[in-house]
Parts: sequence; C-alpha cells; structure tokens
Amino acid sequence: MILLMTTDPPKESPWGLGRRFPPLGLAYVAGALEKEGFSVKMLDNYLLKKSIEEVKQEVKRISPKILGITCGSVTYGRCIETAKAVKEVLPSCKVVVGGWHPSYLPESMLQHPEIDYAIMGEGERAIVELANSISKGEEDSAISKIPGLAYRHGTKIAKNDPELISDLDGIPFPARHLLPMHLYSREMEYLSGKPVDTMNVIRGCPYNCAFCETKKIWGSKCRAFSPSRVVDELNHLVSNYGTKGIYFVGDNFTINKKRTIELCKAIKKANIDLEWVCDTRVDLVSRELIKEMKAAGCRTIWFGVESGSPRILEKINKQITVQQAIDAFKLCDEEDVRTASSFMLGLPGETVEDMETTFKFARKLDPDWVRFNIFVGYPGSDLYDEIMAKGLYERVEDYVSLVKTDEFDYALVEKIQTRFHKNFNRSLKRILRVIRRDGFLRVLRRNI
Repeated sequence: MILLMTTDPPKESPWGLGRRFPPLGLAYVAGALEKEGFSVKMLDNYLLKKSIEEVKQEVKRISPKILGITCGSVTYGRCIETAKAVKEVLPSCKVVVGGWHPSYLPESMLQHPEIDYAIMGEGERAIVELANSISKGEEDSAISKIPGLAYRHGTKIAKNDPELISDLDGIPFPARHLLPMHLYSREMEYLSGKPVDTMNVIRGCPYNCAFCETKKIWGSKCRAFSPSRVVDELNHLVSNYGTKGIYFVGDNFTINKKRTIELCKAIKKANIDLEWVCDTRVDLVSRELIKEMKAAGCRTIWFGVESGSPRILEKINKQITVQQAIDAFKLCDEEDVRTASSFMLGLPGETVEDMETTFKFARKLDPDWVRFNIFVGYPGSDLYDEIMAKGLYERVEDYVSLVKTDEFDYALVEKIQTRFHKNFNRSLKRILRVIRRDGFLRVLRRNI
C-alpha cells in the first residue's frame, strides 16, 4: 500500500488559500502508481486539516509501505513534522517527499533522517521506479539510476539529474476517484456553470520572470497533452463528476497558437457542453485565437500583468509592455470574453508610488476581476536570491521571505492591498458592471 498526502500550512501562516482545489500534481502521481498495479490511498490534509495524532492513527490503520508527501516552502515545517510522526508509529515506512520545495532544495529535506528520499521535478516516472525498486527489495542497487531522485549516499547527499517526460499522453488521468471531490470548492466566479474542475494541459515555461521558480519542476520547454487526450479527459470529467466548467491550470495556455486552435476545434467537434477559463500572457493572444477560444467555450482569460510600472516590469523580467496589456484587454472586450488579472505588490526595488501606478493601470485595463497579491520570495527564483543576499526581508518562515525595504514593510503592503481591493469596485461604472454580470440578488447576498 502507498499513501500519498498533502499537509496543511501552519495555523498562523498568512499563506493559506481560501479556495480548495484537488491537488492535481499528487493525483497525477497516484494515477501513475495505480497504472503500474500499486494500491494507493490519498489524504489531502491541506483540505481536511487532520491533527498529527489523527494522521498517526490513519497511518497505523493503513500501514503503508511507502508514504509520499507533497511539500511546498510554506508547508515545509508541517512536512517534516508529519514525517517524524509517521516514523514514530511505523518506522519501516519509506518516506518520500516531492513537489516544489524538494525540487529546489532537496538537501533541506534530507537533512532530516525521517525523510528517506526526495524527488526533484516531475514525479510520475520517478515515484513509479522508486516504488518498484522498494517493493522488490532492490532499492540500494536501483536508486542511483532513477532520474530526479535525491538520497543519502554515505555521509553525503546524491542527486540524480531529473528527466522531463516527453510524451505527456502516456501519463494517466489524475486519480480524482481517490479524493473527496464533494468537499472541494467546485465553483468559480469566472464561470457561471458549476461544478467546476481543474485540468492541466501544458507543462514548462520558456520565460525567465524573476519572481517565478516553475522551471525547476517543469523545465523551460513547453510540452502539452494532445488535443485528443484533453478531450478524453474532459469527457471523463463530464461523465464521472458532472463537470460543467473547467479551469485550465497553467501559465501559458496559448503559447502555441496552432496547437491551441487545434484543441479548440477538437472541443467543438466533440460537442462537449462546457465553459472554461485559462491563464496566459498578454503577448500570447490575437483576435483569431480569442474567437476560436470563445467558440469552444472560453468565457474568461486570466492574465498575469503583475505591474503597471514599466520599470518594475523590466525589473522582474516579465518581457511584456503596458501597451501589450492594453491591447490584449481591448481585444477581449471587443470579442466579449471576460478578463481577470493579477498584480503584485511589494516587490524588492518597488516604491509605494510604483504600487499606486499599478492600481491606476488596473483601473485603466478594467478587468472583470482583479487580484492584488503581496509578493513573497520563494526559493528557486532570482528575486528570492536577491532578497536573501541583500537582506531585504523582515522575517523568513520556512524558507518563505517577507520583503522589507526602506520604502515598505509587510504590514504596510497589507494595508495598501486592502485599500486597493476595497476601492477597485467602488465606482458607479464598476458597481453596475458587477450587477449586470452577477445579478443584483447575488451581489446583494455577497455584500451582506
């Protein structure tokens, strides 16, 4: 038996998410293990928030041979705490960690004796090979050949170079059947239909944004599931989970125009009655593309604009211009596709004046939904290295850094964020727009 789990963030942490989605990455790993004949259970403790004692009881009951924990920098401390608890009740269990943090800093995981292995990068292939070697009693001879595996070799830590999976279609569907789907937030303000589920259709990013560390897992080359595979999974979701809407998770949904149009045509041909939202960049859309996407069910496009200051856009190496953002939002408005946009506040090198410029620019773009996010530094990104080297932080929580400069501290940025969110929708134009979009009664209930 293999148990795969997530951990919840610390109770006092500001990094917890309000909305809960199924852990897709872990579900992919579960699906890969099941395909190879392993018995798998999943415990999404980010959702369920079981205490350590309850986790111990669950481990005693299941008695897994292998425990896989997905770990981010925010949940690093919880991950270590969980691994220690598991070893207390089941010392023979092999504890394997994967996810964002082990991909950046596997040494920080393996410094704890309770962690047996860390997987760097994509986990589907590595966990299957590791599970096979453990089940056959061949792990000592096999581990040096498993791509992406970090492990102890005598007194040192050895790391095998990761290998990206070239044919994504070979990965089975995420094992959603192992998760309590009825407990997740299966609705989304960007879509009118529900329930809404998440899907991943592309991996990898060729860009070099200074705030981002995604390439450490997915690589710099974009790889995509084929249109036919995507359609098969959409049909699977509709048939098995009653899905009415899809959020295509991934930063560069439209990076390959030809492939995106092929996918849209395949969705239309399959007569799948779904509406969907996707993430992309403002420099990766065109009128032709938006028309095809809308005809295939796209209702909203989420753009990561990040800043209204050209200086800050250059600082974070976003490789877009404010004019490209204006053009993209204008196209969507003309083609009647709704827009959502995210901006970052509190970047190192930013001023309060830059933040005000971002707010004014957000008002100019006038997206249907907007989110002003407070920047925090995560290991693996260029900005994190700068923050740590220059001491531009007020504290570090499990490797996550809260920025502090001569201009601002975290508390001030929180106040600015609150003010921006409050003020963004306060104009009469915005209020009428929201009422037209969501309906008067729904808006009234939400505000009450």
